[in-house]
Amino acid sequence: MADASTARFPAASLALAMVIAGTVGAFVTESGLHPVTVVFWRCVFGAIFLFAWCLLRGYLPDRTLSPSRLALAALAGVCMVLSWTAFFAGFAMTSIATTTIVYHVQPFFVVLIGVAFLRERISLDQLLWMFGAFVGVVLASGLVVAHAHADASWALGIALTLGAALLYAVATILAKGLGRQRAEITVLCQTVVGIVMLAPFADIGQHIAPASWGWLLGIGVLHTGIAYVLMNSAFPRLTTPVIGVITFIYPVVAIIVDWAIYGHPLGPAQAAGMALIALATLGVRLGWRFPKWRVSALPSGIAPKPRDRVSP
Repeated sequence: MADASTARFPAASLALAMVIAGTVGAFVTESGLHPVTVVFWRCVFGAIFLFAWCLLRGYLPDRTLSPSRLALAALAGVCMVLSWTAFFAGFAMTSIATTTIVYHVQPFFVVLIGVAFLRERISLDQLLWMFGAFVGVVLASGLVVAHAHADASWALGIALTLGAALLYAVATILAKGLGRQRAEITVLCQTVVGIVMLAPFADIGQHIAPASWGWLLGIGVLHTGIAYVLMNSAFPRLTTPVIGVITFIYPVVAIIVDWAIYGHPLGPAQAAGMALIALATLGVRLGWRFPKWRVSALPSGIAPKPRDRVSP
């Protein structure tokens, strides 16, 4: 996890981070605790790890963390903590694979927020990709195609997962306002906010089995500490196409875990939905364009012939 290793092998570091992230559903499920309690302890152990990491790396004290930046980081932290809670709740109501696939519509919420509130422009190609992603979510949800577990609880789980993706997108937009502040410092602020925010609601006094403590420690150290350090160290050293491809290791690992451990294979419709979401996400991130046809002035009765595809 050293900076030198990440600098030499950023793609491998990001791939490892995605593999770790893909196992979070199993850790949450095996802990056997309420999502609010799980997120609270995730924040506690994550904050301890990140504080020690930042201190050892010389990132603290951070002189760039002004009161305005701290407030923005705290607001992003509220959104992130709520996102984690809704995401974890979705695991119990649907399945690890379904929740993870649906959760990966985050990039489209980022685009929509930019259009609605930041006056960013959206192209026809982006709209078409988002429509494809929407169809993918419908298929992946299992709500419109015959599914053995698709009931009211399942639908609520899908709704919570979409809410989690929206909150994550809001946190992403807010984090952009922090400029060049180290991502480790930002996540540390978010975990501290989570501790304060969830302490009144988490069942802190309940008896937790020793095995559950192991799962909670893993969520805090592995998924909130090590994975975030690996990701944020690798991102600046990789191109967008490489990042776009590698990040899909996350849902693939989650699908394998859900099938191998809990016996929940994807149905054909859900697999098609995941493929659509993956294709649409890459299309938006990489700026892929759909073929465009030009119609020139032709005599009546003569059909126009398609021309070559316009280059992206």
